Amino acid sequence: MTATDSYRGMARIAEPGEGIGLDELALAARNHGMPLEALRYDVTPPGLHYVLTHYDIPAVDAGSSRLEVGGAVERPLSLGVDELMRRPTVTSRVLLECAGNGRARLEPRPVSQPWLLEAVGSAEWTGTPLAPLLQEAGLSPDAVDVVFTGADHGVERGVEQDYARGLPVAEALRPETLLVWGMNGAPLPPQHGAPLRLLVPGWYGMAQVKWLSRIDVLTEPFTGFQNATAYRLKVEPHEGGEPVTRIRPRSLLAPPGWPDFMTRERYVRSGPVTLTGRAWSGRAPVTEVDVSTDGGLTWEPATLAPPDAEHPFAWRAWTFEWEARPGTVELLTRATDEVGTQPVEAEWNRQGMANNLVQRVPVTVLD
Repeated sequence: MTATDSYRGMARIAEPGEGIGLDELALAARNHGMPLEALRYDVTPPGLHYVLTHYDIPAVDAGSSRLEVGGAVERPLSLGVDELMRRPTVTSRVLLECAGNGRARLEPRPVSQPWLLEAVGSAEWTGTPLAPLLQEAGLSPDAVDVVFTGADHGVERGVEQDYARGLPVAEALRPETLLVWGMNGAPLPPQHGAPLRLLVPGWYGMAQVKWLSRIDVLTEPFTGFQNATAYRLKVEPHEGGEPVTRIRPRSLLAPPGWPDFMTRERYVRSGPVTLTGRAWSGRAPVTEVDVSTDGGLTWEPATLAPPDAEHPFAWRAWTFEWEARPGTVELLTRATDEVGTQPVEAEWNRQGMANNLVQRVPVTVLD
């Protein structure tokens, strides 16, 4: 990695009252979220699943590309995608969420991809477990981290780099961690990492390295940009901060009724309205979902679908019966897992990471 001599895209916080800039609009045009009405699907269609691409979508030829496995191993490996596909294969339904989901709702706003709430999706991923491959290569007993490098190349905060993320060895060896070549029963689309990507269930999206080209085993912690500088929870610019890891609990309401084109305010008819949504957490099982129909003054429990043993890393459906009366209301929903509950007030950090502030949905109830 090399640092450029001059760079105008350094990390910064928006000035008070500063609107979304052209650079953020350009990012928003390249990266898209999942329309929240797609919460109706157990499995998100690939074209509706959220996408975040750090640099460019690289042109990778599936027939000639190879995955290199090296570093602190006894037997370095070089495998084509066709060779990986001949290994034991599993399909796993896993929710993915971008670590920056909710960034644009923070005040002051960290300037970056301006996610609101839509950076999420739940797909069925097909691949082979990573652990047997690492064991075949012969992990050093002193191994600490495993680094995954993608084929996408660019500059971030003045640093030229390939996108690379490190995982603790214990996470890399989890049986759920996969090398993936398929999505929803079809080959991976280019924007989702074709021909090969990493899947680490329960972790935010930055760990799910796309266009995977190298795996390197290290005997010391990885200090690359995406681990040591990006994806850190910190308030002051020069503090080290805590690393972003597992997904915090979140519940989202599928928008009821119909929307205003510009404001997205919802309209419903008075009377019985069934509210539906999805809840998830990557750090612990979801135990409860609550709904407020009065702007957060009071909360009532929703009916949460039972845990699905076959899909422990997917989202869970919930429903709530609401008797809508004429007027303007604000609907809220929050999830609780075995560790804690979504906050009603934002927990600010400089990079706008892991903001699982509760959702607020303005609704006008018509006569």
